[in-house]
Amino acid sequence: QVQLVESGGGLVQAGGSLRLSCAASGSIFSINAMGWYRQAPGKQRELVATITSGGNTNYADSVKGRFSISRDNAKNTVYLQMNSLKPEDTAVYYCYAAVRPSFVEHEHDYWGQGTQVAVSS
Repeated sequence: QVQLVESGGGLVQAGGSLRLSCAASGSIFSINAMGWYRQAPGKQRELVATITSGGNTNYADSVKGRFSISRDNAKNTVYLQMNSLKPEDTAVYYCYAAVRPSFVEHEHDYWGQGTQVAVSS
């Protein structure tokens, strides 16, 4: 089994910053892409940012220039630095990882439990 544990959410004023972390643990042979998605009340889950094992990144247009994704492959951890936060960034943020649990298994998608980010105006 693979577990993803997120941390770093909270309440912040508009213009502030937060840093989310997500650590993967358990049966892990390799991790390909990792990333963050978010879901606001009444809305569908949407991509925020992803990063490959080689460091290639992809961002939603709404967060480009404000958010930065990074990862520590040795720690199986992905980070999301969020700056210049806006009230519309308020959502539950979910960590994602494409994990190959063992040499003989195919890659599977795993999700964290979610962490709340609230931005007040």
